[in-house]
Amino acid sequence: MRSRALALDVSARAENSLATTGETATMSSAAASDDEALIRRIAAGDKLAMQVLFGRYQVRIFRFLLRFVKDEAEAEDLISEVFLDVWRQAGRFEARSSVSTWLLGIARFKALSLVRKRRDDSLDEEHAAGIADTDDTPEVALQKKDKGSVLRQCLHKLSADHREIIDLVYYHEKSVEEVAEILGIPGNTVKTRMFYARQKLSEILRHAGVDRGWP
Repeated sequence: MRSRALALDVSARAENSLATTGETATMSSAAASDDEALIRRIAAGDKLAMQVLFGRYQVRIFRFLLRFVKDEAEAEDLISEVFLDVWRQAGRFEARSSVSTWLLGIARFKALSLVRKRRDDSLDEEHAAGIADTDDTPEVALQKKDKGSVLRQCLHKLSADHREIIDLVYYHEKSVEEVAEILGIPGNTVKTRMFYARQKLSEILRHAGVDRGWP
């Protein structure tokens, strides 16, 4: 934890030195260009660049992983694996997609590998029973008072494919093309899944007593 705090402190200072002003679109473009510059520096063995990239994306990648593995300790372990791969493979980055899309692709592969390993190691019946019973626990009943908690619960009722699409489009603000690249599916398939995911989520929200539908 101390080493992570140090990394975040160093990265924060480095981020401050790289800050610029301008229109939102210009800043977004500059950030993407800056990310690519960091990857080139990492490929050359620059550890400070690695710390900056880690500080910039570690929270975002952690939350993405946590939605897959549902265990904070395992998500933390996977973050280390993701950024270790970045350190090792930075020289192979071809900039055909944004750095954030590349990172999410690595993270998704790591998370799915862990989930598959869990299934191969054991059919955990107790875990399955726990999932089935969560709606009846006092803790969940209290959380339902919070709309944000209700939304999270409703998201978990979507199929894995639909939940993944919602997560990438709305939480990570990825375009159809970027989602297609991360998931390895055609763009039209992304659009179709997005349509049905929004439709299903709106239905689930209504049944949960949330009047406002999905956008």
